[in-house]
Amino acid sequence: MPERYLDPAAAVDDRVEDLLSQMTLPEKVAQLGGVWITDLVSPSGFDESRAATHLANGVGHVTRIGASTGLRPSESATLMNEVQRYAVERTRLGVPVVVHEESTGGYCATVFPQAIGLASTWDPALVHDVASVIRDQLLAVGARHTLAPVLDIARDPRWGRVEETYGENPVLAGAIGTAYVRGLQTEDLRGGVICTGKHFLGYGLPEGGMNHAPVHLGPRELREIFAEPFAAAIRDAGLASMMNSYSAVDGLPCAGSSAILTALLRDELGFDGVVVADYFAVAFLVTHHHTAADKAAAAAQALAAGLDLELPAFDCYRELTRLVEDGSVDVALVDRAVGRVLASKFQLGLFEHPYADADGATAVFDTLTQRDLARRAAASSIVLLRNEGALLPLDLQRLGRVAVIGPLADSARGLQGDYHYPAHAEIVFEANPTPSEALPQAGGAFTPGPHYTSHVTPLAALVASIGDWAEVDYEHGCSVAGDDDSGIGPAVHAAERADVALVFVGGESGLMPHSTVGEARDASDLGLTGRQQALVEAVVETGTPTVVVVIGGRVFALPWIAAHVPALLQAWLPGEEGGTAIADVLFGVVNPGGHLPLTLPHSVGQVPIHATHLAGGGRSQFWHDYTDGPSSPLFPFGHGLSYTTFAYGDLTVTAGSTVTPITVRVTVTNTGERAGDEVVQLYVTDEVASVVRPKRALIGFARVPMASKESATVTFTVHPSRLAFYDTEMRFVCEPGDFTFAVGASWADIRARATIVLGGDVAGFRQREIVATAVSVT
Repeated sequence: MPERYLDPAAAVDDRVEDLLSQMTLPEKVAQLGGVWITDLVSPSGFDESRAATHLANGVGHVTRIGASTGLRPSESATLMNEVQRYAVERTRLGVPVVVHEESTGGYCATVFPQAIGLASTWDPALVHDVASVIRDQLLAVGARHTLAPVLDIARDPRWGRVEETYGENPVLAGAIGTAYVRGLQTEDLRGGVICTGKHFLGYGLPEGGMNHAPVHLGPRELREIFAEPFAAAIRDAGLASMMNSYSAVDGLPCAGSSAILTALLRDELGFDGVVVADYFAVAFLVTHHHTAADKAAAAAQALAAGLDLELPAFDCYRELTRLVEDGSVDVALVDRAVGRVLASKFQLGLFEHPYADADGATAVFDTLTQRDLARRAAASSIVLLRNEGALLPLDLQRLGRVAVIGPLADSARGLQGDYHYPAHAEIVFEANPTPSEALPQAGGAFTPGPHYTSHVTPLAALVASIGDWAEVDYEHGCSVAGDDDSGIGPAVHAAERADVALVFVGGESGLMPHSTVGEARDASDLGLTGRQQALVEAVVETGTPTVVVVIGGRVFALPWIAAHVPALLQAWLPGEEGGTAIADVLFGVVNPGGHLPLTLPHSVGQVPIHATHLAGGGRSQFWHDYTDGPSSPLFPFGHGLSYTTFAYGDLTVTAGSTVTPITVRVTVTNTGERAGDEVVQLYVTDEVASVVRPKRALIGFARVPMASKESATVTFTVHPSRLAFYDTEMRFVCEPGDFTFAVGASWADIRARATIVLGGDVAGFRQREIVATAVSVT
């Protein structure tokens, strides 16, 4: 009779208990760390002698085969199978490994828009489809755990990792993040990939906008704003993994705080999955936070706090065997963490199906259908910020010559975010040269292998779209960074001869010193880098109608451009089909429907500026300006224009009570001549409350496609917990009273309002309930 832990019909808890009872202490501790795939290979491939060293007692995770090797899908799956076979067949208890990867905007092959672009779609169904493709590709190579999505609320645009987030708003980030998790994990993890919500908690408001810096937040804002997207993904999608933030919150280092990783995460939010360390975070308790004297103390602190698994590889947690043996650490804490790691492996079905189908892996990588989805996602993410005189869409029949200008016009690299694999692999190969020596397929310096797909740049897409209709002149103009402006003259000459100038500016995302945005690439100035501003101004001075397209992960402050350039597009980091998507929007093949997931400021001096300032804040009510500039945003949260127009009817609100739902209904009509999408946004104001509440807070939204002259009725069912907050006693309550509901096209563009009286007594809730949205088209 097989061991109980090998019985797939047994309950997960019973299997964990049985397996734990048979494990030695070294075998237990081995489950609490990872190993780089590069430590398991030699020039001939998988190396059993190295495996004998690193996998003698098994291991929890294997770190990132994809980015660390550059292997094709079938070879990557084969390597994973070799590692897995050693763990299953050559270790005493045969505990399989979990391979984890990154996937904020795709995995290795199909490069979708970076997360901030996905948020700009305001389309959870589309994001679910994107996540489903990522799941299929990860499953094909045997990777069953991904370090995504990033659920941080981005409140400081100086921070380089804003691009990895879903923006500034907890409701939008929660909805998009939940859709992503559902697409990857599915309802049954045996056919899915574990998602990791990161970074818990408060990471998006670091001191000075600097990565890793301390965070200063009170308990109310920490819960209502920064924890809410994580709570939504736990509550509504069963998020199965969490990663700590590098930061300290109010003096508590997240990697070593039981108040954060246990009391808040597990006891309050109900999380029951595995907590994994952000890379090297346990050691940072020694080197950065100075709350532990050495690695052994850091291991004890992190384990007690509730951090289960050290990544990317064993470091501090190596000390746990000794610490248990000398009585410094209770073995019950080790068992608690190991139990969670083992439970995740049982839930994934790895004990029954540990191997990938290497022969079939390539079939699900970058198919035509997937590229089409990447194109649709990129087009849906583009935000039309300004379109004076209806310059866009461009009419090919009226164009004789088009000037295509700028450092991002013909840059495939510029279409990628810092955690897109082709970009991110640069630093992996620099820091880990072993793969290039061990695996010839990877190359010396990183060069995309066959599974790193071709990217369509804006220039290539524009040339293809224009065809024989017009002449195209291309000039680089200047670089993203640096002082060389020798190319501005030729760019001006090209613009002078053209009927329209298309200028592509922005940033280059990555983790290398030359990158201008990305992890650890923070900024003190939100203006365009290098000579890009001078390039735009010189082109505009020619008098040629100018369109500026911003590509990059940085939140730029562009007041001059917004005032002087008639058409302005925000394309973020649109991925492999980004150029095609941009061309589709410029020529009207696609009517832009993206809306901003965050606020764009006039200047860095306005930071922090967002749409959820508490009532009484000057920037939330715009009741006075700075002495040297406006306090209002350059473009508000939720803003996005279209080539058509939308009219809103009256808003009807059926009052509920503090314990019964409220119904909010509005009819929206496409009054223009083109089909288009409107993002209907629902906001609420609590007119009188026991603590200060936001002037206007988003509580629901719906992206609604409509044909010309078509109407749609949008109905929101609002559970009263969506109106709840932490009162003076830190109880999560909904108070009766007057509430004003408002709908519109952005935070500042409100089209209809209605105030109701919510009756009943003060009602307490454990968490928020989801907002239900129904759309009927007439």
